[in-house]
Amino acid sequence: MEDKGRAVVEIFGEEYIIRGDSTPEYMTMLANYIDKKMKQVAQRQPQLPIAKIAVLTALNIADELSKLQEDYDELVKLLDSDKKKDSDKKSDYDKKSDYNKKSDYDKKSDHDKKSNYDRKKDYDRKKA
Repeated sequence: MEDKGRAVVEIFGEEYIIRGDSTPEYMTMLANYIDKKMKQVAQRQPQLPIAKIAVLTALNIADELSKLQEDYDELVKLLDSDKKKDSDKKSDYDKKSDYNKKSDYDKKSDHDKKSNYDRKKDYDRKKA
């Protein structure tokens, strides 16, 4: 596997060399995010050792990820239900479209289909 990038980053006062498939800019962005989160935890509980700060930070980030995943899953469900509704509407539209594709003769009622001659005959029969 070929490294796409290498970055030297600082997280909570410690320097790390990171190698991976991502760009150095992306890895640096992630490291900065973790650094910021660790500093927030340390600010709230300054007596904790670095290892516990790291674990609490990981838990906080996992919580964020879990909530985002729930939101994402809910949005996917909404989009799927909207697609189904749109599909059902399209199906109804297609049925109406099929009706509109019929010739004008097919759409006429039996009464409209009769010629004037046939109507006259019906009229004469009723009179007799």
